[in-house]
Amino acid sequence: MSRNGRPLAAIDIGTSSLHLAIAQPVDVGRPEILFREKAPVRLGSGASDMKTLDPDAVDRGIEALTRFRALADAHDADVYAVATSAVREAEDPSVFLDRARDEAGISVEVIPGVEEARLIHLGVLGALPISDRRHLVIDIGGGSTEMVVGRGTEPELARSFKIGHVRLTNRFFPDGVVTLDRVEDCERFIRSFLARFAVIIRQQQVEVVAGASGTFETVEAMANGRNESRDGVVTADAVEDVVARVLAAETPEERVRLRGVEPHRADSIVAGALLVRTLMRSLRFDQFLVSPDALREGLVLDRLASRDREPETLHHLSTIRASSVDAVAARYGENLQHARQSTEIALQLFDATTALHGLGDFERDVLEAAGMLHNIGRFVGHGAHHRHSYYLIRNAEQLAGFNQHELELIAQVARYHRKSEPKPSHGAWADLSPSDQQLVCVLSGMLRLGIGLDRSYQNLATDLTITIGEDSLELSIAGDPDELELEVFAARERRGLLERSLGLAVDVVVRQD
Repeated sequence: MSRNGRPLAAIDIGTSSLHLAIAQPVDVGRPEILFREKAPVRLGSGASDMKTLDPDAVDRGIEALTRFRALADAHDADVYAVATSAVREAEDPSVFLDRARDEAGISVEVIPGVEEARLIHLGVLGALPISDRRHLVIDIGGGSTEMVVGRGTEPELARSFKIGHVRLTNRFFPDGVVTLDRVEDCERFIRSFLARFAVIIRQQQVEVVAGASGTFETVEAMANGRNESRDGVVTADAVEDVVARVLAAETPEERVRLRGVEPHRADSIVAGALLVRTLMRSLRFDQFLVSPDALREGLVLDRLASRDREPETLHHLSTIRASSVDAVAARYGENLQHARQSTEIALQLFDATTALHGLGDFERDVLEAAGMLHNIGRFVGHGAHHRHSYYLIRNAEQLAGFNQHELELIAQVARYHRKSEPKPSHGAWADLSPSDQQLVCVLSGMLRLGIGLDRSYQNLATDLTITIGEDSLELSIAGDPDELELEVFAARERRGLLERSLGLAVDVVVRQD
């Protein structure tokens, strides 16, 4: 086994802790983990909404990131950092993200729950030999719980729930003290979140369940103390015993003396253990495996795979992004042929005008995804379907491979594929940075033309030539002027936004070769 390329440092910024894994890619097999470190920080606060980043916790988080950066530099490693529930839900995530960039030298991606679930799934499959069986992977975090069902390496069903051991502790055990009423209220609350998904899971014929994260590891460690766990397998009986011991220790001071409970979990292990037990009861599984790997290891595998991925044309999107975009488009009844044709034309415009707009692969991905999804709002209603498309994209649980910033841009570009152009009175657009506002205008302008040039839904504008002059841009289509009359009219009607965005006069003509 020989080393292959620079090491990679993956950082998972969770609600409860920050995790670092530094890995060395090798020619064959899993990357070699060179170093792991965890920093308990407890970023999120608030009894229910988790919208506040605790200032002291932010300070601790920046200190941890600064240390992680130094460790990564010592290993000459590329750094990739993602943030999950606490930062994702914060009213002002910039208080952490800006300091991470400026003080620790780390750019952090805030990822949606479904992307978090995908990466966790990838990490668990790298650690446990369960991919050949129908499996359920569960990760209990501080602010959310992610679940993935699959067989093989691709997730078939992924969900993220706003129930985590810190969130539940803040809500039901804020002082760390156990009472019967609090326990019952907590379990009832968890069941209400799981009720509908539990029905779906029970239909999946899951063969093996894997638990990832510190909560599952703590439950296993406590079960090991009573010889109830074998080779990483924890039974329902063992969990019942663990919960009984946790509840018998009414205060954090008592629980910290329990074997297997780390000091920083003495308050939250009550909610964590109740969550594990309620999951087992509601989803009806009687044992689970504990995975040593989770999100950070999944991020390692995902980023190393992306290093080796060859660029594609259409779809330039990575396989996971392209498949999730197609799945969402199909789910909402999108006309995929029209979406692909409109998107292909928009991408031709993008490629032909690169020297003008100076955009790259990231922005091209945004345009492609927005083009494929621009019409899904018709599922809700036709009249304002561009606004419905924005909402559906922004809240689609199935869109994997995108971070929060990318999803916002995709949704904005799709929202402005028709009707009024962006304006300061549109709150979501006004909240974007000036550079992102310009990006949305440029990409939406291209998408408008692409849609116009397939106005008849007959795929007529297939032979397209784009010519750029000193202050003009001409799209010429080969074909019969009578057949293309509707396409030319629609494209000319929709050219204004692109003209203003690029500072060029745009014309659409038909050429008879």
